[in-house]
Amino acid sequence: MFHIYVERMIGKDIETVFEALSDHASYDQFAGVDRSVLVEEGDAERNGEGALRIIGAGPLQLHERITDFERPVRMHYRIEKSSPFPLDHRRGEITLQRSGKGKTRVVWISSGHIKLPLAGHVLDRLAQKQFSKAFDAVLQAIDRR
Repeated sequence: MFHIYVERMIGKDIETVFEALSDHASYDQFAGVDRSVLVEEGDAERNGEGALRIIGAGPLQLHERITDFERPVRMHYRIEKSSPFPLDHRRGEITLQRSGKGKTRVVWISSGHIKLPLAGHVLDRLAQKQFSKAFDAVLQAIDRR
């Protein structure tokens, strides 16, 4: 099982940070993301609850459904489909909190298991390391804007 926990203080207001994190079709602006597509719009708003996005990084493709969306403090998601390997995604959440004037504390959590006999546990450790770096890089990029 992999468990990713990334926490970062960003020197931007909460609305700006939330907009950057919830703009699904623009994730390809972040290093390492080759493709980002909003496949289905959300129920109440375009990027909100119910939205389906596809994120691609090299051969990796993740189909992520937004399951909870409260502007500007919370966005939860679930990976419904993945390739080239199957994934049992248990938790995906991004929470934001105002922290002082013009600063935002972001916590990004994701957990699950890569469902491959024998190699799954090894790939879980690799995924934990690589996704932790990727999530932190996204947050750093937002902070640098």
